[in-house]
Amino acid sequence: MKVNRPRLLIAGTGSGVGKTTVTLGIMAACKRRGLTVQGFKCGPDYIDPTYHTVVTGRVSRNVDTWMLSKEKMRECFIRGGEGADLSVVEGVMGLYDGKDPLSDEGSSASIALELGCPVILVVNVHSMARSAAAVVLGYQRLNPRVPIAGVIANRAGSEGHYQLVKAAIERECGIPVLGWLGRDEALTLPERHLGLVPALERGECAELFARLATKIEQGVDMERLLAIAHDTPALTMPEPSFLDSLSSLPGEPIVAVAKDSAFHFYYPENLELLERLGAKLVFFSPLADEAVPAKADGLLIGGGFPEEFAERLAKNERAKQSIRGFIQRGLPAFAECGGYMYLAESIVTTTGQTFPMVGLIPGTVRMKNRLSALGYREVRALDSNILFKAGDVARGHEFHYSTLETADESWPFAYLTTGRRGETREGYARANVLAGYTHLHFVSNPQIAVRFLEQCLNARQHRRDPYA
Repeated sequence: MKVNRPRLLIAGTGSGVGKTTVTLGIMAACKRRGLTVQGFKCGPDYIDPTYHTVVTGRVSRNVDTWMLSKEKMRECFIRGGEGADLSVVEGVMGLYDGKDPLSDEGSSASIALELGCPVILVVNVHSMARSAAAVVLGYQRLNPRVPIAGVIANRAGSEGHYQLVKAAIERECGIPVLGWLGRDEALTLPERHLGLVPALERGECAELFARLATKIEQGVDMERLLAIAHDTPALTMPEPSFLDSLSSLPGEPIVAVAKDSAFHFYYPENLELLERLGAKLVFFSPLADEAVPAKADGLLIGGGFPEEFAERLAKNERAKQSIRGFIQRGLPAFAECGGYMYLAESIVTTTGQTFPMVGLIPGTVRMKNRLSALGYREVRALDSNILFKAGDVARGHEFHYSTLETADESWPFAYLTTGRRGETREGYARANVLAGYTHLHFVSNPQIAVRFLEQCLNARQHRRDPYA
């Protein structure tokens, strides 16, 4: 089956050149035109997709050719763009940066090639004129198959400066320079790793997004940009579709999902895969002191920023008690990153304050001022648990600013994880609880979703009274 998906990939010459700013501005400008925009992000990132979601009103998605096969990635892209007028993919780091410095594997370039997606290259032209053409020419020649279709000049000093850059690039590179943004500190995004969600919740970024839309409308040829997006080949849905090959489980297992400003980092496909397999998802908010829904057979607590809300979470005894009671009844609970932190005994902030959490995992989470872990992870289950049979493998990523400290010498590690720095044991697996820092992409191994729901249905038949 072939489908049309007008699409663009906004890439950069490197991190920090302004591709997020340009991406959000294009999304916001398209929304002003009444277009329905679907956001995507190359690689395992939750921060930029959070911005996309706020701007577009649609849940942004990740496209990745390391965590997923090319066919599964393409299917997720096609399905994710249903009902949208335009799909906008934000790249990661530089256009060619990925898992391997000697190939395009895992890079934005690999996504562009796989999706037949025209690339708009964002170039920071500060203190450059003709040299900008040399930069673009190098990106064209490194892999001529990558469809670089246009350039946006960022941080130009003036209209005159922009015209110099435009003339040089168009003459030497043979592709259009579609527009520019100036040096404007008012367009700076807030701190990206902490405080992002509270800022978005308070609407502090609404004015910024409006300014970005206006700047893009003033400086970028939107008609030409959209023409490039529409001049794209139809995409072919993989056959057999991995989703269509899955059968629903009988019994409609009910899965409670923690979802609020403290816990909201989920790959959308993880939740959709559970629904495809027959699950009914019910959402609740630990931050609002809501209890786990009474009829739930399983529990998911995703990542997020529990440290930003540690004081409120610590006071919400109803939510904490309901989670403890749920797990004590023998029902399966899976928590990752922020959820893992929440299930621990306490969180210690960077200022030294200690806040009690759920207390089911015997350890203390200590926040750091710098990243503790970042990157792709392949996990192999050390023993059978609620998601894995012993030896099963899945892929995902880690991104966190904390460590978990424990005095438990018999710690029941969940996985052997493999990353850029080698192998290490990670996570916690005991009885009906599985938790860890690794964000798993269920589509990398759909059988873990099947197994989780089977555990939910089995636990429904053997609920235990926690006070027995």
